[in-house]
Amino acid sequence: MMLSNMLCLLVLILTTLCCAKGSNNHNSSNSSGSSSSSSNKPIENKSNGFFKLSLSHGMPGYYGAPGRDGRDGAKGDQGSPGKTGPQGPSGANGTKGEPGAQGPAGQKGQRGEKGENGTPGSPQLYSHMNWKECTWKTEDGKSSGVIQNCEFMKNFTDTALHVYFAGNLRVGGCDNCCSRWYFKFNGAECSSPGTIEGMFYMRTGRSHNLHRHRHIEGHCNNISKGKVRVGFWVGKCISGHSSANPHTGWKSMSRIFIEEVPTAQQ
Repeated sequence: MMLSNMLCLLVLILTTLCCAKGSNNHNSSNSSGSSSSSSNKPIENKSNGFFKLSLSHGMPGYYGAPGRDGRDGAKGDQGSPGKTGPQGPSGANGTKGEPGAQGPAGQKGQRGEKGENGTPGSPQLYSHMNWKECTWKTEDGKSSGVIQNCEFMKNFTDTALHVYFAGNLRVGGCDNCCSRWYFKFNGAECSSPGTIEGMFYMRTGRSHNLHRHRHIEGHCNNISKGKVRVGFWVGKCISGHSSANPHTGWKSMSRIFIEEVPTAQQ
């Protein structure tokens, strides 16, 4: 729209200039006899009703429409580096990485200073070294009393004795009878945790003569260190039944085994 208005204005200016030039030529021919001073007099400005124009110089025109943007210029040289900016805040911790490869073995360190003496070890470290076994191959037909004694050297007070008898025992030739075999320590039966014994009862057996291998075993606490007499005895049952005609040992070895061991857990 603006371009159309400017074209119309330009046509109007050109038309006015042509008219002014023709009038100027006519006046010049009519005044040829006039003085030279009057011929050099500047031409007065004329008005066409819209603009007041000077015939000696044209009126400056309006600014034209802005031209189109030019093309991008060539890439310039790289500028000098800017100044280092302030340090930014610390970032969040990253995820845990995978374990690295194992490094080479380090050099052997220097020998350390001698340490303090440790506390004495538990007896269980060498209890298996303190044991004894008494064996015999004889037959004993007594109904009560000691069958065999076996002396043992106990090293510690806060330990226990583990004992067992293994051999042939017999009951027979009676009805409703019973015999008991048991251990004594220095002449007394064990009280902690209890007696170590085996009882054999027979309901009917007058015509029987039963020889069997038997095993009687247990532990005894509260025995002082030093020499201990471990005895294997035979006698009546605490039930009050009559004796069963006991017989200890028959054509085979009999043995008493003794071992010093740590006390049991509470």
